[in-house]
Amino acid sequence: MSARLDSAQPYALGLFRIVVGLLFACHGAASLFGVLGGAVGTDGGTVSAGTWPGWYAAVIQLVGGTLVMLGLGTRAAAFIASGSMAYAYFKVHQPEALWPMENGGEASAMFCWAFLLLVFTGSGAFGLDRLLSRRTTRERAQEPAAREAAVSA
Repeated sequence: MSARLDSAQPYALGLFRIVVGLLFACHGAASLFGVLGGAVGTDGGTVSAGTWPGWYAAVIQLVGGTLVMLGLGTRAAAFIASGSMAYAYFKVHQPEALWPMENGGEASAMFCWAFLLLVFTGSGAFGLDRLLSRRTTRERAQEPAAREAAVSA
């Protein structure tokens, strides 16, 4: 049973990455464009451009979430996204109360830890990172053969 589950791990991780990235990107899109109910506390509106930290957090959410969802630069995007959620938790939520249940910081805490996991695991299956690394590996493997053919010609 463990062997079967272990063989499915890259696929489960890939699906986890896609879902977490999509949900994170939706938060950014809501804050920047007023879709999906808009930014929290704005009654369907958006955050003002350039305001600290809301607008910058929304950009990180949209761009980072999209990159993570696509599996492109997953580790770096997840690292930045995790850090932004740690900042959100400790600067916005934690001063209100100690526990996430009390201070409304559950989403920030969950996103922070989910992205930190992706920093260490990578993109899993279905990611553009893997597709691009395969292509690069194939090209590197073909280079010596191409050089030999050029030298012998």
